[in-house]
Amino acid sequence: MTASGKRALWAAALTLLSAPAWAETEAPTDHVPDPVVVIQSTTSTQNSGLYHHLLPLAEAATGLEIRVVAVGTGQALQNAARCDGDMVIVHARAAEEAFVTAGFGGPRRDLMANSFVLIGPAEDPAGIADADSARAAFATIAERQARFVSRGDDSGTHARELSLWPDGFDPEESSGTWYRETGAGMGATLNIAVGMGAYTLSDAASWSQFGNRGTHAVLLQGDPALINPYSVIPVSAARCPRINAQGAAALIAWLTGAGGQAAIAAFAPGGTALFEPTAR
Repeated sequence: MTASGKRALWAAALTLLSAPAWAETEAPTDHVPDPVVVIQSTTSTQNSGLYHHLLPLAEAATGLEIRVVAVGTGQALQNAARCDGDMVIVHARAAEEAFVTAGFGGPRRDLMANSFVLIGPAEDPAGIADADSARAAFATIAERQARFVSRGDDSGTHARELSLWPDGFDPEESSGTWYRETGAGMGATLNIAVGMGAYTLSDAASWSQFGNRGTHAVLLQGDPALINPYSVIPVSAARCPRINAQGAAALIAWLTGAGGQAAIAAFAPGGTALFEPTAR
């Protein structure tokens, strides 16, 4: 099955399981009976060290005990759709909107953003460093069949990678040759790309904290097509009555409020801010 087919099946599954539109979670109050909130989360927020910085501040401000399940965005949304979690922090807009439309949660709130970067051997065998856009770089990689490692895991990073290949490109036709799929997270994928001397797409935060770089470097960045927005969504209390909706609402209110947004902006390991707060 093609990657586009897999995405279509996921959207169809959400539609089949859809419920009536969910009313917004009640506004947080001073009293939160259940202190434990489970976040189904993308891996980049974990790998970058953001949660190590952010969650103690959130717990101190809200009185909550916050637990994170860090998986790819697609898996995080599927877990949340099965009521395994109180809220999600993810970065794949089309999948997020399908999740909300199907009644699994909402409303979706902008939280923060960073960017994707195209990583490859410093010697740049495909000659992509001078490309004028990310799509042009990916077209060159495909044309020259330069080794490329994909996460292949239905994550937000994987979804963005698939959107950048030339029209008509089918990963399955090249899978196992110059195009390799790891089915793993960002750290493992970066390790494999370095070991193979291959190109890969990474979120900038994960790359900044990655230690096993070898001779690999950022070869392309700054294209608007590489902007990487993150969202926060509460799981539907109507569909999942046993979740901690009140705790999730309290945490989301803090994350998207002045305190949480300032804490996100202040996360700057090595003096470089890795995420830009975007809540309105």
